[in-house]
Amino acid sequence: MQVVRLASETDLDGWRAAARRLRAAGTPPEAVLWTVDGEAGLFPASEPAPAGNSARPFTVPREFFDLAGQVVLHRSDERFALLYRLLWRLQDAPDLLRMTTDPDVARARQFARDVDKAAHKMKAFVRFRQVEDEEGEAYVAWFEPAHRVTELVAPFFARRFANMRFSILTPDVCAHWDLKALAFTPGADAADAPSSDALEDYWRTYYASIFNPARLKVGAMTKEMPRRYWRNLPEAGLIPELIAKAEVRTSQMVRQAPTEPDRRIVRAAARASRDAPYDGQPPATLEEVAAGVQVCRRCDLYRDATQGVPGEGPRQARLMFVGEQPGDQEDLAGRPFVGPAGGVLDKALAEAGIPRAETFVTNAVKHFKHEPRGKRRLHKTPDAGEVSACRWWLDAERRIVQPRVVVALGATAALAVFGKPTPIGKFRQQAIQLPDQAQGVVTYHPSYLLRVPDAEAKAKAYAMFLDDLRFAWTLAA
Repeated sequence: MQVVRLASETDLDGWRAAARRLRAAGTPPEAVLWTVDGEAGLFPASEPAPAGNSARPFTVPREFFDLAGQVVLHRSDERFALLYRLLWRLQDAPDLLRMTTDPDVARARQFARDVDKAAHKMKAFVRFRQVEDEEGEAYVAWFEPAHRVTELVAPFFARRFANMRFSILTPDVCAHWDLKALAFTPGADAADAPSSDALEDYWRTYYASIFNPARLKVGAMTKEMPRRYWRNLPEAGLIPELIAKAEVRTSQMVRQAPTEPDRRIVRAAARASRDAPYDGQPPATLEEVAAGVQVCRRCDLYRDATQGVPGEGPRQARLMFVGEQPGDQEDLAGRPFVGPAGGVLDKALAEAGIPRAETFVTNAVKHFKHEPRGKRRLHKTPDAGEVSACRWWLDAERRIVQPRVVVALGATAALAVFGKPTPIGKFRQQAIQLPDQAQGVVTYHPSYLLRVPDAEAKAKAYAMFLDDLRFAWTLAA
């Protein structure tokens, strides 16, 4: 029996090194016992398996290592053995991970789903409390994740609260953000975290005021917010009483006579685009749009974005540019077109004789959609549902600014502006009538010009882009 002692509960690198050595030596799964260093005293010592050639070399798919990165975060004691069993079998069954009915594959994927769920719950249910230390204001939270996801989720909080010093204490490991870098220390005890702060009364008042008894579904609520997390939530103490009184409050609401909607709201709703669902009083100023974008929950893109990015420009502009979505730099700055694509747009506007300060620049989608890749955040194109959800804000900006010409930069912006796919090559240099009497123009997104690899093709595309800008400016004039 080979005993492998790993450095920590989440020692994926140690597991990979040992698994590679054992697999090369032809050591079968049933001959390996996986332990963590802290458990070493329970088992007799054994020498690591020597490297050998008894097993023929084979390639492991990238999907396996991605899966392993999630499985090792699970609290099950069998996670390392399960992964080695899969690794052992992959040589003779390269498509093993596609066999969803295989017991080992099904169990590993269930572990991965459990870890994903635990990460989501941590993002949703961490509650910070304000403290003071020698450096000033800071925030501390205590959380007990279902699985070991603290190091996985900590970068999300660092992005979300980049200007806030904080610590998240858990029994496994503690994460600390000092405004510059994340650091991790050993696990802590609940007694190390503050039990309350001055803001909790305000939060409980807010939570009670937004509680809608008519929409209460206790089963669904406890499924999404399991009771195991309640002890860390300031609002949890109100929940039993709110549930108990829900039926009485609902009856009172039903008995109340209906009220007539404000006429101004009705008129504003009638002016709203037929394609933008009306679900509240439309914003009347750009400041209201900017504030609303920050708290928008019409789609899920807000979850991983640093902030919403509203449009920017004068209250009334003849020309409006609509891009796809904020990029990495726009997400951090909170302003549209300040990254590389914005540099291309600024350069082209100057060459076309169009003052950017006299134009309104915005995006079809107001939050940055991306996927993490190491330390980078890679752009992902918004889907049609996300474009449709965010059209509420784009329509509000158009209604307030009232541009004569709306320029859709790229296919996603064209979908948002025209409500349907609008091929750029087919509709360039055309004025398309919009329902609000503005003229629509479609052209390339500046980021496309950055991606064109051939110098000659890039120059040609840029010249066409300039022509389209001049055409739009002529229409606006």
